[in-house]
Amino acid sequence: MHATAGDAVPYCVDPDWAPYEWISTQGRHEGIAADLLRLVAERSGLTLRLMPTGDWNESLQAAREGQCQMLSFLNTSAQRRQWLTFTDPLYVDPNVVITHQDHPMVGDLTDFAGETVALPKGTSIEERLRRDYPQLRIVTTESEAEAFGLVSTRKADMAIRSMTVAVDSIRKKGWFNLKVAGQVPGYENLLRIGVRNEVAEDLVPRLNSGIASLTPEERVAVANRHVAIEVNTGIDPDLVWNGAAVLGGILAASLFWVLKLKTLNRRLHHMSRTDGLTGLGNRACLNAQLDQVRARLGRQGGVASLILIDIDHFKRINDTCGHQVGDRVLAELASRLRQVVGAGPGLVGRWGGEEFLVICPDMPQAGAERLAERIRQAVAETPFADGGHHTLSAGVSELTALPQVPPDVDAALARADQALYRAKNAGRNRVIAA
Repeated sequence: MHATAGDAVPYCVDPDWAPYEWISTQGRHEGIAADLLRLVAERSGLTLRLMPTGDWNESLQAAREGQCQMLSFLNTSAQRRQWLTFTDPLYVDPNVVITHQDHPMVGDLTDFAGETVALPKGTSIEERLRRDYPQLRIVTTESEAEAFGLVSTRKADMAIRSMTVAVDSIRKKGWFNLKVAGQVPGYENLLRIGVRNEVAEDLVPRLNSGIASLTPEERVAVANRHVAIEVNTGIDPDLVWNGAAVLGGILAASLFWVLKLKTLNRRLHHMSRTDGLTGLGNRACLNAQLDQVRARLGRQGGVASLILIDIDHFKRINDTCGHQVGDRVLAELASRLRQVVGAGPGLVGRWGGEEFLVICPDMPQAGAERLAERIRQAVAETPFADGGHHTLSAGVSELTALPQVPPDVDAALARADQALYRAKNAGRNRVIAA
C-alpha cells in the first residue's frame, strides 16, 4: 500500500498530553508535536488529516485497525515495533522521577522495591518498567494529571514522566509539594513518528527527510512556544550540516532539560545534606563523612578525632528570649565554628538540636583538644548579636585503626558524648577528652 501524491495521510494523536500535544476545542492538533509535524509534512510534501479520538488508548486502537496510518509522537517499544515502523527522533526529552517533597532522592530504582509508581495507561515506559524493575508496583491512570495527583496526595510514591510534561503539569496544577527526585538512566524519550508497517516503505523515508531538515533552533523555538521555561541551546547553525549533525542537534535541543535536571538534582542533593537554619552539613552529611573516615582508616590505618559540642543552657535561651533568638544564636554559633574549623582540616556540621560535631581526619586526640579549646574561646570571648555571652561544652574522642581493621565509629561517638556529659557536670564552658 502506498500513499498517492495528494492523498491526505490520516493520523492519530494523544488528545490530552500537554504540552506535547492535544486536540483543541476547535478540533485542531496543538502542541510541540503538532508544530513539529506541520513543519515535517510541509518539507516532505505530505498532506496530513487528523483523526480525532477520545484518548491515547483509542488512538492506539485506531492505528492498529488501520483507521490512521500514523501516530504523531511516541517512543518505540518491542510491542509497538510489531506493527509500526518508526522514523528518526523528532524530539528528545529525559524521563524524570517525580515524588513528594519529603521522598528520598532516587538514584537507583532497585533501591525502592515495593514502592508504587503511577503511570498513564498505554505508555511505553510502563512496558519497560515492568520488564526492568519488576519489584515496583505499577498503578495505571487515565491521564498524566491523575498520575501526578496520586503522588501529590500520597496515594502513589512516584511518577516517571518526561521532564517537559512534568514541569508543565506541576506549574499549571500548582503541585508545588512535588519535586524532581532523579532521572532513570537510559529511559530518555526519543519521540518519533510511528507509521503502520504496510505504508512505511513510502512514508518513512519522506518523513525522515523532513525531520532531517529541522534545525536545532527550530525545535527550540517550537518548545519555547509551549513550555513556560525558556530553552536556549546556543547551537551554531553552521555546525549542523549533515544527517549525523542533525541528530546531534536533536540531542542538543534537549540539552536544556538534561542540564535543568542536573541543576535540580544538585540543588536537591545539597538541600538533603544541608541544615536549613545554619547552612552547615546536617546529620546525613556528617554520617556520610564518618563512613568515608571509617572506610579510609579501615584500608590504610591511622587516626582521626571527633569533637561533640553543645551550647550551654540553650533551653534557658529559648525559654527566656524565645525560639527566634535561639535560632539566631545557633546560626551565629555555626558561623563561628565555620571560621575556626574552616582554617584547618576538620569538617563541622549540626548533629541535632543544639549539638554540633567536628570530624578531624588525620588528627590525634591532643590536636583535637587544642582545636576544641580554640572553638570554646572564640564563642565565649565575643558577645553574640543578641547582646548575650554564650558558652559551649565539648567532648573529644579519638579513632585509631590498623590497616584492614575498620574502627568502631559508633564507639568513638559514644565516648565523645560521655566526655561532653562530664564537661557539663564539671561546670560547663570547658573541653574534656575521653
